[in-house]
Amino acid sequence: MSTSAKDKSFPPLLQLSRPDTELATFAAGCFWSVELVFQRKDGVLQAQVGYTGGREGPTSYQEVCSGTTGHAEAVRLEFDPKTISYDQLLTAFWNKHNPTQGNRQGNDVGSQYRSVIFYHNEAQKELAEASKAERQKMYEKPITTEIKPVGTFYPAEVYHQQYLEKGGQCASKGCNDDIRCYG
Repeated sequence: MSTSAKDKSFPPLLQLSRPDTELATFAAGCFWSVELVFQRKDGVLQAQVGYTGGREGPTSYQEVCSGTTGHAEAVRLEFDPKTISYDQLLTAFWNKHNPTQGNRQGNDVGSQYRSVIFYHNEAQKELAEASKAERQKMYEKPITTEIKPVGTFYPAEVYHQQYLEKGGQCASKGCNDDIRCYG
């Protein structure tokens, strides 16, 4: 996709579409692949990529990549807890990435690629802490994943939304195709 073809406008912030749903926010490397993992989960109603965890005020992809904002690339989800539990979302989060790598995931290096669980309430915080302790048993190296209260979430530019799906990768519920991340 050429730079001139990219829609650099910003979509509205994802909101709950029903009173019986909840929000969850995760950062686990490049937000394109994290978004696709969650889009494929039954019970995830909406996913939106964006930036959070850094300074207040609107930002852009270029600013976040510069490392000066303190933001992580993250995914904000609306989910139906009667269909998929927060614990199941945590399992998908842990399975998606290597939580011991610090400010990187694979070839993507920088603080914007760090692993963070941004909790929306105390119940999510408790579940996140318990899951991190349990997951640590699987690694010799310490898990570097942060667990922090969610702050302001800034949606990423329109061209980042559903990026891999628009590129032809399957986002259907239950799809298990390998995810290929590319820019």
